[in-house]
Amino acid sequence: MSRHRLKLVITGFSPCCLPDSAAGTTWKMISTEYISKRKGNVYLIAAVLSIAAFGVVLAYISTTMLHWSKWFLVPFLYVATTASSSESSPNGATGCQCVSPSLIEATTAELQEGLTKGCFSSVDLVNAYVTRIHEVNSTLHMVLEVNPDAWDIARQLDLEREYGLVRGPLHGLPILVKGNIATEDKMETAAGSYALVGATVAADSTVAKKLRQAGVIILGKTSMSEWANFRSLNGSSGWNAQGGQTYAAYYPKQDPSGSSSGSGVAADLGLAFAALGTETSGSILSPSENNNIVGIKPTVGLTSRYMVIPISERQDTIGPMARTVKDAAMILQAIAGPDKNDNYTLASPFGDHLPNYVAACKLSGLKGKRIGIPRNVINTLDSSSEPIVSAFEAAVSVISKAGATIVDDANFIGYDEYLNTSTPQAVVAADFISDIASYLSKLRANPNNLHNLEDIRRFTQQSPLEDYPSRDTGIWDLALASGINNTSPEFWQLHLQSLYYGDEGGLTGALSRHKLDAVILPTALAYDIPAIIGAPAVTVPLGSFPAGTPIEYNERGNLVEKAPGIPFGISFLGPRWSEESLIGMAYAFEQRTLVRRKLQRYIEPRSDLSILL
Repeated sequence: MSRHRLKLVITGFSPCCLPDSAAGTTWKMISTEYISKRKGNVYLIAAVLSIAAFGVVLAYISTTMLHWSKWFLVPFLYVATTASSSESSPNGATGCQCVSPSLIEATTAELQEGLTKGCFSSVDLVNAYVTRIHEVNSTLHMVLEVNPDAWDIARQLDLEREYGLVRGPLHGLPILVKGNIATEDKMETAAGSYALVGATVAADSTVAKKLRQAGVIILGKTSMSEWANFRSLNGSSGWNAQGGQTYAAYYPKQDPSGSSSGSGVAADLGLAFAALGTETSGSILSPSENNNIVGIKPTVGLTSRYMVIPISERQDTIGPMARTVKDAAMILQAIAGPDKNDNYTLASPFGDHLPNYVAACKLSGLKGKRIGIPRNVINTLDSSSEPIVSAFEAAVSVISKAGATIVDDANFIGYDEYLNTSTPQAVVAADFISDIASYLSKLRANPNNLHNLEDIRRFTQQSPLEDYPSRDTGIWDLALASGINNTSPEFWQLHLQSLYYGDEGGLTGALSRHKLDAVILPTALAYDIPAIIGAPAVTVPLGSFPAGTPIEYNERGNLVEKAPGIPFGISFLGPRWSEESLIGMAYAFEQRTLVRRKLQRYIEPRSDLSILL
């Protein structure tokens, strides 16, 4: 019998029918003092029900021959009976209705329902998720560390709920955040590198602060591609010196993609209710695709980047990675908004009055929309991607039947030129040189005395922990050799040249010429062009590679990129600040296809709430 679900064996009465049945509070819940604190009108209800309730108790005594020495329990049992009647059935339902959701697919709504009914507590959720992490982390390496304060935070949030304070729809839910998102606590914020292990920050990142204010428990830090995939030319997605190589769960040694690798794997496997990722170009969308989940890459400036280890101020953004569109929308609602510490957020047209991203989740989200297909982009896929193209064409039919107008050949006219230029990469590299120095200057403690990219490169090349030169520093070498940062005179011209590939030559031009609400692409092709202009995208599961698919490896040869069962996705792309519309489209598509639950993993945790409680 779980210590969190101690039952009154003498009567068969279960505290799951009472509110807030947390550990150690069973007798408190059935005491007159507790009931009077929690429900001021419980005595009025008790008076109305007194004859029937007391009759139940007397009937129990007569049928079970309750020993005289236990008769002192009668008043308590009476109070418990009346309190249970008034609390557990506001709509006339009676009896316990506790069904623990399976954590691998549990939605925010299902978890909140269980917390509200007292079926389990936030402490229970922390225990369950940590158990699940320990089951698979030695194989998949998706979590760098668990927050040692998570249990204390959960207890506090359980106590708030006990006394009627629920901060919102995310109250008491544990989340995992990427290892480059700063938290002012006992956890590291090091982007997977030993260079920043031991460094401390002066404040939470804004997104972490907003999550805490919403009542979310930051459960731990997820593994990631070291320095958000901005170090090596010969590296692999999901590898970092701190945590080793992350793998996804659909095929042995599967490429999790990156750089939000651990966040993708953890969200997929139900190791938290969701996760946060960051994206410069593809780092939310691509691992969401590879891990069969939903990812929202917000407009640059919709979510604050303050105290998040940067790559490029022009392209970096923080967004949710979750199992459903609606859950991702709830997280976006919590973390979005202006922040005086990030000037880009002050350009938002919404200010403090955000659209209702959750309300946008409607089955009618595709009706009346004009959606384009950049066919010239899709045509760059090779024959090994035929299953993706086939599934994409089937998705086009679904979208059309849902009421959207499809506009084919809504092409990115500068795409061929984009494929043969390095200008966008040069802009990002110049940003990194300036932006990483700015971040380092904000550290409260900096044990390795790092102040700029040269210092970081020197540490990395000299540390035996950083797997150098097997994994080179080629991206940094090129950036430093250019001699350009984002304050250099020649930088602005480079930036303007780069913008063409996202604007007139890319997404903006296609939207404008064809009067589109959005474009759709296989997610593997969906992130590089909108990244240049900081435009949003939402990816949704689309399918997986069929049996018989030849196995393909990454360039390094250590990760499986294509194999039977590996997932892929479809992305909805739109103009800046169009998240509300994109979420509606993505939700309408998701609900008509429900691909996620059809795919099979080769490994997943076995522990669940129903087992652990």
